Amino acid sequence: TVCYGFVCRRRLMLDFTAADRAALTRILAAGRRSAAAERHAVQNAVVWFDRRVGPLAGTSKRVARADFRSGSDATNFDCWDTTRNTTSLLLVLQQWGLLHHHTVGDPHYRGNALVLQTPHNTAVLVDKASGQPWAVDMWTRAYAEPPEVMPVAQWVKQN
Repeated sequence: TVCYGFVCRRRLMLDFTAADRAALTRILAAGRRSAAAERHAVQNAVVWFDRRVGPLAGTSKRVARADFRSGSDATNFDCWDTTRNTTSLLLVLQQWGLLHHHTVGDPHYRGNALVLQTPHNTAVLVDKASGQPWAVDMWTRAYAEPPEVMPVAQWVKQN
């Protein structure tokens, strides 16, 4: 289930085809040599996902950091949608055995009104060797742009 339209108000069922699985397998194969390479491959997989879903859901013109102020919720993802969609994609990659250096972690939240930091969520990968969690944040980027990938400790300090 792909969520869009802000807080998953709209949904699209996406059935992965054999060609989809082959494409994702090729993309993730580029990340086998190291954890850093795998994170880069995950970025490419998220771009692939965005391009696959965009024409079906009507989100191919979505904007970065979309929220209620962006208007046109039917064609955008808010951070709840991107967190759910990215986490779901990562879980599929993990289930298919395509992640070798990471596991899928619980989504992470940030937000502190006292310092004017707006609420936000993101998907998380956890490095198997170091245990370090990495944010995989699609919401901060526009359609078909690679998601931000950074240590969660760095991500929580941003706005």
